[in-house]
Amino acid sequence: MKKILLMVVAAVMATVNVNAQYGDAQPYFELNELPELLDIMPPPPAFESPEFANDVVRYGWGKLQRQDEDRVNLAVADAEWNDLAKLFLQWKDAFGLEITENGTPEIYKVMVRSLATTDPMRKKTKAFYHRQRPFERFDDSMPSHEEDDLRGEGSYPSGHSLRGWGISLLLAQIAPDRAAEIFKRGWDYCNSRVIVGAHWQSDVDASRTAASIGFCALQGSDEFVAEMKRAKAEYRQKIIAQEMGVQSPAAAPRQQSARIYHIDGTLADEDARGIVIEEGQKVMKR
Repeated sequence: MKKILLMVVAAVMATVNVNAQYGDAQPYFELNELPELLDIMPPPPAFESPEFANDVVRYGWGKLQRQDEDRVNLAVADAEWNDLAKLFLQWKDAFGLEITENGTPEIYKVMVRSLATTDPMRKKTKAFYHRQRPFERFDDSMPSHEEDDLRGEGSYPSGHSLRGWGISLLLAQIAPDRAAEIFKRGWDYCNSRVIVGAHWQSDVDASRTAASIGFCALQGSDEFVAEMKRAKAEYRQKIIAQEMGVQSPAAAPRQQSARIYHIDGTLADEDARGIVIEEGQKVMKR
């Protein structure tokens, strides 16, 4: 009865959480239209299992990483949950662009709607297993100072890791040429949860699988497919403008309005012929 009550509360809180964090962003699917993680994923490792012994070893690994000031600072920055601008900024170098609501509206839109869809997938499973977090089990402090927010909340699967791996999957779909950098950043982002003591390694591993399930589900939405196509086009345009040294529409209105370049990258006239770059794609103009 207690588990059923927790699951009902979690479902309500998932809706509140999404509405509060994503504002007017409309999910591509309702939660009950997505695969049920509780029916798919195995339970977390029992405390006496070899798998949990690995969790303890990885907890020790995470503690050692805190001796590296740069790495622990990154892990603390990765703990951000409520500010989407700060969250997306963590992928700026890997993705090659800063994602903002005004600067990259198409990319921002598909990212926010996707996360609003997949983030709540973890809630029912977390409430059902209500797994004790590492910092609680070892009565440890957290460099990210999340103790008060996380204490008493289940750790399996990791919400941060589900989101972080989901972001990496989405960005790699937009910019497949940068997939290696994007996934490396996502991998480190997930491991940050082990480093700060918020999650066991098995929580993180399960969340990568959960994110992949959610990502696959998104591909079944016609709206998502259409908006992802626009996000890809926007990415190509922004990258070309960046390579040309165009910083903003105000800085170079002529280049932005023309959007046509010769294959060597120089600006082309509207009546140019041959292979040119238009709207971020190679086309033949006759």
